[in-house]
Amino acid sequence: MESANNLILPALILVPFIAGFLCWLVDKLDDHLPRYIALIGMVITLGLTIALWSQGNYSFELGQAAPTWAAEFDLPWITSLGIHIHLAVDGLSILMVGLTALLGILAVGCSWGEIQKNVGFFHLNLLWSLGGVIGVFLAIDLFLFFFFWEMMLVPIYFLIALWGHHGSENKSRVYAATKFFIYTQVAGLIMLIGILGLVVYGYILTGGQQISFDYNFLMQVARTLDAEAPHIAYAFMVCMFIGFAVKLPVFPLHGWLPDAHAQAPTAGSVDLAGILIKTAAYGLLRFVLPFFPAASSQFADIAIVFGLIGVFYGAWCAFQQTDMKRLLAYTSISHMGFILLALYAGNIISFQGIMIMMLAHGLSSAALFIMCGQVYERLHTRDMRLMGGLRGKVQYLSFFLMFFIAALVGVPGLGNFIGEFLIMMGSFAKFPTFTIIAAVSLVFAGLYGLILIHRTLFGTPTEAQKSANPIKDLTAREILLLLICALGLVWLGMYPQSFLDVSNSSMQWIANSYLPVHEVVDATQQVATQQNVEIR
Repeated sequence: MESANNLILPALILVPFIAGFLCWLVDKLDDHLPRYIALIGMVITLGLTIALWSQGNYSFELGQAAPTWAAEFDLPWITSLGIHIHLAVDGLSILMVGLTALLGILAVGCSWGEIQKNVGFFHLNLLWSLGGVIGVFLAIDLFLFFFFWEMMLVPIYFLIALWGHHGSENKSRVYAATKFFIYTQVAGLIMLIGILGLVVYGYILTGGQQISFDYNFLMQVARTLDAEAPHIAYAFMVCMFIGFAVKLPVFPLHGWLPDAHAQAPTAGSVDLAGILIKTAAYGLLRFVLPFFPAASSQFADIAIVFGLIGVFYGAWCAFQQTDMKRLLAYTSISHMGFILLALYAGNIISFQGIMIMMLAHGLSSAALFIMCGQVYERLHTRDMRLMGGLRGKVQYLSFFLMFFIAALVGVPGLGNFIGEFLIMMGSFAKFPTFTIIAAVSLVFAGLYGLILIHRTLFGTPTEAQKSANPIKDLTAREILLLLICALGLVWLGMYPQSFLDVSNSSMQWIANSYLPVHEVVDATQQVATQQNVEIR
């Protein structure tokens, strides 16, 4: 069974790629065929993820030097440069792959009626972007990781440029797509400097005997550098941080996000908000903190200040918006500021909060962007000033919109509340002042949530709306998509332990890796106690 699990890893990447290619091939035969192939491909991917989740071993062992991989696949690729097709999965990556597969199904479902031109090529780009994201979550050879990191950007560029917002000019779509591509490409090149710097330093350390991009090898190189040449380690750490910070996005590197969301098709926004920005948080957890614990600890205050500025800046900009999609885009900037605070708090509770926050934010933001598409399909506008009085006309749409906005602003009983609560609780011990400041921003979250509900559902209908034909409520397909997200958020809110148990070993290892040397002994002695606490 172990070898079968190992073979699932390349299958998780290949299935979306093959399905996307088939969608493109059959495009001329029938417009509906690519949609079914894409849906089947993502359902198979989710099924493989669930199989791996149910059979994997996600236990934690004290004092281990590397994460415990539940499954691993290693195939030599470019041997002269020490590059392998090396894939592995642990509790952190299996949950992120599961989220990607689930939101992939929702992205295909929400584009069912929206995309009418070049349907096959659209699904090729959508599925290849999802396959690239899954590759990012599974790759532990840093060359392979960087390959997938860059590769997933190209399909998203085409999604925005070719199938972007119908109400805008072609120039606006291309501008937004190009801006997104330039931001992320430049950030990727800066990150590559950090990766190649570690490879070269590893080559020097081994006396010119070994050149490798292997995760464990480069981690040892980075930690040696962190101890012996802290200034160089700090520079490499900042290079990698910038690469991830642009994608997260961290203020002031967020400029691409509002435009990209405003112009992207619904499925593209689901991809961007639900999955793509999570790859950055994953990269910081997987590479930056374990590789450079001392440099990261030194950099923590700077990163958290930028994160807190982003929390308030995103909330304030969201408050100012009249476009529904741009409002939601700025809320993502605000929420991701909490991720930075929790990252550099560096304990198991804050890391577990990040895990729940990423899953819950993925579901809630994806659902709200799907609803933006549904509202635009009915009203042909995203301007909230033109939407008043929807509540009395569309029963199901009104209910789901209020539900997901409640989730986004952190109402208890839903997943976002659990994530925010764990982040606050874990961060307060190390950064009490920063945590209190961040908590104040939750008031702003409630404010922009209430404004969104009021303007869209409870305002006064315009004259155009009064004279227009009756607005259709949600169809069965649309309700099913939103129900999946709603049930996921309730599950995360009422029984988060089922997810915390899976990610516990990975997060515990990262927490131990990041702790300053004098704290490691104390932390190791406390692990047994921590693992018996209900919230682990």
